[in-house]
Amino acid sequence: MFTSILNAYKTSFSGLSRQTWILSIVILINRCGFMAVPFMGLYVTQALHRPESDAGIIISLFGVGSILDAAAGGKLTDVFGYRPVQILASLIGGLFFLLFAMVEDFTWLCVLAVVISFFSEAFRPANYAAIASYAAEGTETRSYSLNRLANNIGWAFGISMGGIIASYNYKLLFIVDGSVSVLVAVVIFFLLPAKQVQRKTAHEKKEMNVRKPWNDIPYVKFLILCAMFTTCAFLTFRVVPVFYKEVWHIDEALIGIILGINGVVIALVEMVMITKIENKRSPIFYIVLGVIIVCFSFAVLMLPKSFPITLAIISILLFTFGEMLSLPFFNTFVVKRSNEYNRGTYAAGYTLSWSVAQVIGPTSGFYIAEKFGYNVLWIAITALLLVCAYFFSRLKLTEN
Repeated sequence: MFTSILNAYKTSFSGLSRQTWILSIVILINRCGFMAVPFMGLYVTQALHRPESDAGIIISLFGVGSILDAAAGGKLTDVFGYRPVQILASLIGGLFFLLFAMVEDFTWLCVLAVVISFFSEAFRPANYAAIASYAAEGTETRSYSLNRLANNIGWAFGISMGGIIASYNYKLLFIVDGSVSVLVAVVIFFLLPAKQVQRKTAHEKKEMNVRKPWNDIPYVKFLILCAMFTTCAFLTFRVVPVFYKEVWHIDEALIGIILGINGVVIALVEMVMITKIENKRSPIFYIVLGVIIVCFSFAVLMLPKSFPITLAIISILLFTFGEMLSLPFFNTFVVKRSNEYNRGTYAAGYTLSWSVAQVIGPTSGFYIAEKFGYNVLWIAITALLLVCAYFFSRLKLTEN
């Protein structure tokens, strides 16, 4: 049995390019430092002693900066390449995060939230395009899953350490986050070489379907549904930690460990799972199944709080398995509908859907929780995810 499991892992990781591995190491380092934003709501409410609605404003402004940057980041990636965009985005975003630790005025925190996310989020479409460029033929979904594996190992470590650091000093979170971001820029500069791509001739390019994402109607529908899904998903790492603290009275260190389960499970399971199920069913099938499972993760939060830690663990496990089924195939959908000339703008559109969700989710989530209570919020999210699953089921990957 042990040999069978070992062979399954070996098969899952075989055939991936060296650059894909380097890129995954880079994202692992990046995510090890991603510990400040999930605790932003707690920082505003617990350290700055401001209401939940202010926490929603700060977190949502990170999303505003992401929206402003999404299109620009994708275009810059297509024009200048993913390597320089990743380096500059990591460097500048990290320096501004260090500045964030030194400011307490709420207005300036709002301004910095926009500026930090504007630069930091440029990293995502560039990183996305880099994965597709470096992936060996036929390994795209596994390459993205390896990237998510590294992402989540870093996330598990970062969020767990973030909870410990937050219980000691909230400001130190931003110092560590900013420092790691600067380190990522250095690592990319020295370890990830620029790839020489054989560009097609003007005639060959003309013969390709180099369409704009906003002219691709099925893709636009996909982005709207992505925004709906991620609006709900963002609450797990933005609003739910505040719920754990204020309603279920779980301390920050334990909150970090519970949220870190997400990354640990993905690190242990996702690559093998994707290897087993990839090409067995349509990507849409797995997306729909994943969205429904995430729906149940929020329904658990409505149960009586007699065993809060147990319920919190069940909720994060359901969320994690739903995420593992859906998000890798979101990436497949994007790759299949784009090519080397428009992948940056397609990736930017996908990033934009996440950015819009980051604005809508925390603001509306904290507002509903504050005005109507958390149970009303969980009911609304559960219903929205069921609607989302239905419309995902009607999408076609190859529709024109």
